[in-house]
Amino acid sequence: AFLNGELDEEIYMDQPDGFVVEGQEGKVCKLLKSLYGLKQAPKQWHEKFDKTLTSTGFAVNEADKCVYYRHGGGEGVILCL
Repeated sequence: AFLNGELDEEIYMDQPDGFVVEGQEGKVCKLLKSLYGLKQAPKQWHEKFDKTLTSTGFAVNEADKCVYYRHGGGEGVILCL
């Protein structure tokens, strides 16, 4: 799930083992998307998840920010993250 997070800042990493370009060993890779294990990954993923749910009509429970709810048409949905 963490691979779907958007990055707000520029992050660079060393070339991964097995993918180092010969003659360009000193170059780095610029990340365009979040990677698993990246410290920012959980935060970025949660921000995207929150934005997606709230844009579809879900509200955040103020007592527990991991609980979302939506009411409509006599029915309701509670989603616990």
